Amino acid sequence: MAAFFRLILFLLIAEWAFYLLLRTYLRSLRTERLEEIWDTRHPAMPGNTPARRAFVRRSMIGFDRTLKSRLLLLVFVLPNLAVMGIIYWINWQ
Repeated sequence: MAAFFRLILFLLIAEWAFYLLLRTYLRSLRTERLEEIWDTRHPAMPGNTPARRAFVRRSMIGFDRTLKSRLLLLVFVLPNLAVMGIIYWINWQ
């Protein structure tokens, strides 16, 4: 039973680290895309201006409610389902 709890603990730590890395990556991709949008709309204001930072900040507010960020929670669900399925399959063989 102790080995099972160690497995669960290791799995949760690995999932949490992977989730944070993926979340950071997805947010950086969205930020870069918003910066490109700003550059194409405002060619006269190049660089990292306060207006550009405000535009990116305002546009990133709803990012956590998008489908992409919600699907990211599958990082926690799918490995746990796989481990439970493997344990069930092995124990009933």
